[in-house]
Formats: sequence, structure tokens, C-alpha cells
Amino acid sequence: MKKAILWKKLENGSVECQACNFRCRISPGNTGVCMVRKNVKGSLYSLVYGSIISKNIDPIEKKPLFHFYPGTKAYSIGTVGCNFRCLFCQNYDISQYVRDGGFIMGKKTTPKEVVEEAKKYNCDSIAYTYNEPAIFVEFVLGTAKLAKKAGLKNIYVTNGYETKESLEVIKGYVDAMNIDLKSFDKNFYMKVCGAVDVDKVIETIKLAYEMGFWIEITTLVIAGHNDSDENLRKIAKFISTLDKNIPWHISRFFPMYKMENVPPTPIETLVKAYKIGTEFGLKYVYIGNVHKGEYENTFCPKCSKKIIERNWAAGEIKNLMKNSKCQNCGEKIAGIF
Repeated sequence: MKKAILWKKLENGSVECQACNFRCRISPGNTGVCMVRKNVKGSLYSLVYGSIISKNIDPIEKKPLFHFYPGTKAYSIGTVGCNFRCLFCQNYDISQYVRDGGFIMGKKTTPKEVVEEAKKYNCDSIAYTYNEPAIFVEFVLGTAKLAKKAGLKNIYVTNGYETKESLEVIKGYVDAMNIDLKSFDKNFYMKVCGAVDVDKVIETIKLAYEMGFWIEITTLVIAGHNDSDENLRKIAKFISTLDKNIPWHISRFFPMYKMENVPPTPIETLVKAYKIGTEFGLKYVYIGNVHKGEYENTFCPKCSKKIIERNWAAGEIKNLMKNSKCQNCGEKIAGIF
């Protein structure tokens, strides 16, 4: 255990955790909804500090980040536990492990060891992913500070439920975020994700953008749940209102966890979402989890020339830009390259 940050004392020995927007009020001996932040005798502790359950070397495109150092490698780590309980979670075996009756587990690791491993394997960044990084923010912060000194970038792959306090703590250390915007429907968040309100996610996205994080947004489209034209249009409109340069990743659902009876998302539904995104003026819209490669390439929003060609699953990324600009027309391409 390690004493947590982002909490305050309440009456009768209880505490309020401020790592995420659940703002759990936790009485002594109990944990918050994530089940890995515990009140021990009136103080909040992280039960997963340094307990890394999964680590991999990934293409940064897998996060997915397409406009943040494309073609580079990210050293990806995660712990058990999550503040959401998404019924479709592809990483449920670790994110829901404690909630489903497991225990705190993982290989004890220090921030220094994570940074050394990332450098050893020639990674350019460290990604805090697989489960929600806000619930192990103490380890993120310790690692990210060392990573910065070592010349590495830091990436959050998140469900977007951070508090303002949580974003302020990682500002200056975390460089980029891929934030899930799973739906614009409050009932979807409550029934399918176990969250309180999509408005909290909207608030986090706006705050992260205003604070200067490079952000990209992902929506996993699930047939019969969040694939209506109305929902997709609301998402596209929100992103376009914030900044038309923000990349939107439309991801295909496959049966998983407690939604094994839901069929894979039809390709035509994903293409429909793609067209809705472009109709709202979004400059960079992508379709993921499909074999239609053209929808993962980047095209110049001015002249439509292909400027980044991706077959990232095979490790093939062709950057056809020059000084972050389209070689054909000179258009500046949004991103950090």
C-alpha cells in the first residue's frame, strides 16, 4: 500500500477520494467503487501502487493515437481495478478482476524500473492503459516525472472520469490522452458502464483540451446500444464544436465479457458514423477494428492527399508529410509529430 494523493478527510474518519468524478465517500476499512483505493484508519491508500498486472510494447496507434508521434512505440502498463464496470470491456480480466471476486495482484515494480524498461526497448513513450489510470494516479505521477527527465512522453488512455484536481496533478507530465466518449446518452453510461453521468466525461474532455493535453476521442459503436444517428450526431457535433482538428476514432465492437450475445458492429454502421463525422466538419475521422485500411489512413483536410498511410498491425507506417505539412498543398496537419 501507498498513501494516496487527491483526497480529503470527512467526519467520523471517512474520506472523500478526488481521483475521479465518483468522489467516493469512503468509511474506514472500505474501498471506493474502483475497489483499489481504501480508507485505512482515516487515511486513503492505493492498494495497487507498483502492482503491474500487464505490460507490453505497443505501436502508439494501438492506444489509439494517430496524431501523436505516429510510428513510434509505447511501453504500456496497467493494474487491476477500474472505476467503471463496462459490460463490454475488452480488458475485463484485469479491470474487473477485483470486482468479480479476485484480489489485488501484479508484479511489484518501481517507477524507475518502468522507465528503464521503456528505454531498453526503444520506446518513445509510456502509456497508462488497460484499466483506468486515474485509479493508480500515484504510480502514474511518480513514473511520468522520471519519464520526462529521461526524454519520454506520457500517455493516458482513459474513460474520461477524472476530476479537475486529477487533471491538474498530471498536467505538465502527461502529454496526450485518448478519451473514451462512449455515448451521449446518460442511461447508456448508467446501465452499460456503471457510471453516473456522461456530463462528467464531457466536462473532462473540455478541461483536458483547455489545459493543453493533446487529445483524441474514441467511441466504441455497439449495435442496438449507441449506434443511433441521433447519438452519433451528438458526439460529432460536440467534438466539432470543441475543435474540428480533434481526431475521432470510431471503433468496431466485438462480443465480449457480459455482452457476448451482442453481434459485431456492421461495417455499414461504422461507415455511417464516419460520414456523420465528416458532415460535421471533423478533419480527422478514423474507423478501427476493421480490415478496411483506407479508414485508418490520414488524408489532408484541404486537398485530400494521403499524408499518413497506416498498416500499424503489421508495423508499417508511412509518413508522407514534410515538416508536419501536406507535401502537396502545404496544409498544416494537426498533431504532435
